[in-house]
Amino acid sequence: MTDAGKLNDALDAVAAGKLIPYLGPGVCGLDASVPSSPEALCAKIEAEVRVPKRASGNLWSAAQYVESRKFRATLDDIMQRAFAPGQGKANAVQRAIAAMRPPMIVDTWYDDGLLAAMADATGWGWVQGVSRNGEWIEIWTRAYTPDGSERAEGPDSGWSTLVYKPHGMARKGSSFLMSDSDYVEVLTEIDIQSPIPDEVQSRRGGRGFLFLGCRFDDQMLRIFARQISKRSGGGHVAVIEGELTRMERKFLNELGITRLDLPMSEVAAAVAATV
Repeated sequence: MTDAGKLNDALDAVAAGKLIPYLGPGVCGLDASVPSSPEALCAKIEAEVRVPKRASGNLWSAAQYVESRKFRATLDDIMQRAFAPGQGKANAVQRAIAAMRPPMIVDTWYDDGLLAAMADATGWGWVQGVSRNGEWIEIWTRAYTPDGSERAEGPDSGWSTLVYKPHGMARKGSSFLMSDSDYVEVLTEIDIQSPIPDEVQSRRGGRGFLFLGCRFDDQMLRIFARQISKRSGGGHVAVIEGELTRMERKFLNELGITRLDLPMSEVAAAVAATV
């Protein structure tokens, strides 16, 4: 079977609730108005704050430098302005995935496009990672109902679709993880799953993941993908165009991920045909 045929089968599995969509920056990249890769976002930050050579080109280190030398408010402001042009707008892939209403969607980028795509649906909610910067309590995530009201009890097991944004969101009034200090405690605990909500752990059981718009050439991205998919049902599929790095090949082999060498434009065409 061709990669295009395998993609169609994977999308059918998403619609049937058997595969969980795991969306990366490349999905957001269908809208060129906002940064659509860690490298592009890092360049946006470095265009506003000059960072030392040791941090240049590394998103997490550049963010840490800004937070340490210019305060967290500066980093928040840069992020909110970087993603403002796309705020409240969903692209074709986000709309199509939302229309399938799978039990869970993992959305790992900082935009709110998927939430915009879900806006007209009912019986859903989202949970997102939050920075502990300025917090006085031990907290990993916050859960919200569709109107943006916080749900103190966490995600509702009765929601038909749970959107999980592990890195948070870059819009005013929200929170996100980006600097090294944001991640230090998360990475200490993530192997025992403490930062991953129980409802996320429950919904991944018996299901595999369909990775769209993701690259695994960065250790942080691999750690999160590995831990979020931990104890899932397997049978993962990843759409990644072009050459893989050595670490990406190793990662795909480790998790038993079937790789499809297709561009995001073909993904957009394929999902359009499903709705």
